[in-house]
Amino acid sequence: MNTLITWNQLRDMEESQNRFNRFLGGFPNRIGGGETHSLTVADWSPEVDISEDDRGYLLKADLPEMKKDDVRVTVEDGVLCVSGERKSEKEDQKRKFHRVERSFGNFRRSFTLPDDADSMKVTAEFRDGVLKVHLPTTARPKSKAIEVKVA
Repeated sequence: MNTLITWNQLRDMEESQNRFNRFLGGFPNRIGGGETHSLTVADWSPEVDISEDDRGYLLKADLPEMKKDDVRVTVEDGVLCVSGERKSEKEDQKRKFHRVERSFGNFRRSFTLPDDADSMKVTAEFRDGVLKVHLPTTARPKSKAIEVKVA
């Protein structure tokens, strides 16, 4: 009996990269193949825009069809973390899906804060599926050049 095996070149490339990463002492890219690793990969990743003006930084994350209670924003050790879960719709037995492209499940995005961001004054608002995180900046003293005499 002949068995037909479908070749998935992306899976093969990912497995090769994971073996190489483990060889160098790093983490694998994803969890797969029944192996258990200490690294958890998010199910999806929301798109984020980061901008700056004279008052501070603004991070905008697209989180469509999510509720405020399903999103968590934290700042710790100079890292801003946005995480949460977008729940999938309940299956409707009467509905036949022809294509499902939207992602569901857990996500986590982390960003290193710039030196001039005031991590104690971070605020966030969630409206119409968009999370806005405001990072005010602190006034930094301007550096002044000092001439050093060489003896």
